[in-house]
Amino acid sequence: MKKPVLVIMAAGMGSRYGGLKQIDPIDSEGHMIIDFSIYDAVQAGFEKVVFIIKKENEKDFRETVGDRIEKNVEVAYVYQELTNLPEGFEVPEGRVKPFGTGHAILSCQGTVDGPFAVINADDYYGKDAYKMIYDYLVSHEDDDKYRYAMVGYILENTLTDNGHVARGVCETDENHFLTDIHERTHIEKKDGGAAYTEDDGATWTQLPLDSTVSMNLWGFSESLLGELKDRFVKFLKENLPVNPLKCEYFLPFVVNELLEENKATVEVLKSADKWYGVTYKEDKQFVVDAIKKMKEEGLYPKHLWGE
Repeated sequence: MKKPVLVIMAAGMGSRYGGLKQIDPIDSEGHMIIDFSIYDAVQAGFEKVVFIIKKENEKDFRETVGDRIEKNVEVAYVYQELTNLPEGFEVPEGRVKPFGTGHAILSCQGTVDGPFAVINADDYYGKDAYKMIYDYLVSHEDDDKYRYAMVGYILENTLTDNGHVARGVCETDENHFLTDIHERTHIEKKDGGAAYTEDDGATWTQLPLDSTVSMNLWGFSESLLGELKDRFVKFLKENLPVNPLKCEYFLPFVVNELLEENKATVEVLKSADKWYGVTYKEDKQFVVDAIKKMKEEGLYPKHLWGE
């Protein structure tokens, strides 16, 4: 069995935050959130990282992240390009938005050829998450179904005070297997709890604070790449005519389809860790303080990479 690799979605890095160059260090040693993610992943057993980036960001990305990481773990790059579409399709005029997380992972075809974990570049997931997903990937293989996993978080642990977040809200059965996932792109703290809107705030639906949510930390076998490719054509045919500039091919949509077709199982591994991320500039101090405290408690060395 091939060793799992870590795939990091960094093509959208910095879009809400204001551009790649503004992804600031979060400690006095110059580390970013992505450093802590990779450090935790290496500690858990991962030996290779695949970065999904935009081609135009490659120079910046290598200089700020890749060159430093390469000394400690094998690194590969793949590119999520708008023009990377199946034959017979072209980018709608005026579209600048990438085609979503499913399209991002599709960029890994030809580079990833075994089990892999997926994370967002700008989210801090906690040490346990990487251990859980790595241990799952080395102990499960596809049989009569695809055997996937995801790390689920408690919604309350993943909210920001500074705006809205997008989360996949999960439903599970009594054995902790995923039965459904609903992509909610606008969740906010509201009235002492949480709520989401799908009509720009005209109406709100309450969400329990202890809901299990996806932070895009998944574990897959290589089979997912074939499924993403096969289903992308159907997605484009259905969605480009009605929403050419903004439709997105979300990873959870494809996972949901596979669940509905009884082709896959997704075990939900529960993390009690708090999520940290810099979705908004105002989030930064919160993350800086949290990392400082973790270093003081001995969870991380002062210099992650022995610089």
